[in-house]
Amino acid sequence: MSPVHRIDRDAAAALIEPLTDLVARAGAAILAVNRGTMTAQGKADGSPVTEADLAADRIIGEGLARLIPQVAAISEERSHRATLPASVSFFLIDPLDGTKEFIAGRDEFTVNLALVTDGAPMLGIVGAPALGLIWRGLVGGGAERLTVASGAAFAAVPIHTRPMPAADKPWAAAVSRSHGDERTEAFIDARPGALRKSLGSAVKFCRVAEGEVDIYPRLAPTCEWDVAAGHAVVTAAGGRITDSAGQALRFGAGRADFIVPEFIAWGDPRAAP
Repeated sequence: MSPVHRIDRDAAAALIEPLTDLVARAGAAILAVNRGTMTAQGKADGSPVTEADLAADRIIGEGLARLIPQVAAISEERSHRATLPASVSFFLIDPLDGTKEFIAGRDEFTVNLALVTDGAPMLGIVGAPALGLIWRGLVGGGAERLTVASGAAFAAVPIHTRPMPAADKPWAAAVSRSHGDERTEAFIDARPGALRKSLGSAVKFCRVAEGEVDIYPRLAPTCEWDVAAGHAVVTAAGGRITDSAGQALRFGAGRADFIVPEFIAWGDPRAAP
């Protein structure tokens, strides 16, 4: 490993299986938490955190420290410890994306783990433990969906985004169940007859990646750990992630509070500006 801790695609490919195992184990720990008796606390930004978030974060953090300690790991639950700009390669983690969905008793919450190199997500793993699924992708190496049972992932199926709709067909857009905004709604409305599919957490990226929907726009701020893993999965599956002007997103560059101002996940790159 070089002094700057660069992880190239070959090295990332060798990490896919152990990282997938970490995501599966973190998901199992979340499912082991009793949602009926757990307590939720508010963070400084007003978002909730539960013992499930912390249990998943501990499993992933300790696992990465054993697996590849020379690479920085930035987690939502420990972001105050991060130094920016980030190193050449680093991990971005959201140990429980969709905590509101989790608290509400719904199944669309995820464990997000991404490896970023040179500001771009190279590898992404999104686990949806209550759905029994994991999506993962290596940019340039394809994407796949795995079934999960008893905390172990198996039965990988290749996935790919779908072509944009013909001129006489409606677009299918993934939209947030919890975070609507006027700009996003106007963007979808500009595609006449567009069908909205309400989903939680990073599952929205994964439905784009596997060709279930055409597009996932969010033209309001979110955080890098919410986006990076899904970004890699969609890109590996043949899609593209841009801002509203068609520009690439950059991760770990030092933006305050790790904010991503906006993004659009395009299933068909030809549809992007």
